[in-house]
Amino acid sequence: MDGTVCVVAGGGNGLGEAAARGLADRGATVVVADRGTSVAGEGSDPSVPERVASDIREAGGEATAHHCDVSDFDDADGLVEETVAEHGRLDFVANFAGILRDGMSYKLDPEDWEAVVETNLTGQFAPLRAACAHWRDASEDGGFDRQRSYLAVSAGAARGNLGQANYAAAKAGVLGMVRSVSTEMYRSDVRVNALVPNGYTRMTETVPEEHRPYTREEMPPEKVAPMVAYLASEAAEDVTGCTLYAGGDRVGVLSDPSMAAVGVEPDGWSLESLTEHFAEDVAADVELTRTETHF
Repeated sequence: MDGTVCVVAGGGNGLGEAAARGLADRGATVVVADRGTSVAGEGSDPSVPERVASDIREAGGEATAHHCDVSDFDDADGLVEETVAEHGRLDFVANFAGILRDGMSYKLDPEDWEAVVETNLTGQFAPLRAACAHWRDASEDGGFDRQRSYLAVSAGAARGNLGQANYAAAKAGVLGMVRSVSTEMYRSDVRVNALVPNGYTRMTETVPEEHRPYTREEMPPEKVAPMVAYLASEAAEDVTGCTLYAGGDRVGVLSDPSMAAVGVEPDGWSLESLTEHFAEDVAADVELTRTETHF
């Protein structure tokens, strides 16, 4: 990955930090972008991205730190502009930025809803918008020497998770965003994918110890880094519009939403015909009480 310039947003901790270090180990130049907040999105500390960038440089790699809020459109534009100005190009963006403010839906504070959606969804779109604008202009100026790539990070919570309506909504929104933008950018030689990663992080530690699904030793965040590097590399040419998984010793491709059952009524459905036929005929082979799957 020599000569590859990568931005890793949310690169100051956890999965993002592991990805930044993994990319640098492969020879990439890495811009570690992070606001340096708590898991709840509180505070701001520029030493957080600088610590990771400094460690990479001390290990012989190339890295710079960028202290910014990727949910702010001006900051996101500045991140892309300053990366290109300093390093001459931008090949790849991996965006791990995210926060948690959990709570049951019926008592979730509106501010906690807004903060989580702002960081986890707008915080994915703003850098994507900035990168795509730059890449589209660059592609029209003479084309690329290789495809560019954006990796948006979603989560298993996109399927639904108890006490995480805000986080689940944002992470599910990321998947729709990726499917849309990957189609828009394909002709410009830009790949856009989503990653559902699994690894022990600060977010895992918000779960009471007795309920944590795994330990750091069982699911180290470093095992997600190779998939990130693959998606940044030329080996992943034309891999786009996908939702991918990486965690532990497993990688995979997740399915997109599709019709599980369909029924046709030539004269149109009525309340009466639905009452008679929907559960027993149309959806006879489909589980319609799905709450257990969301825990």
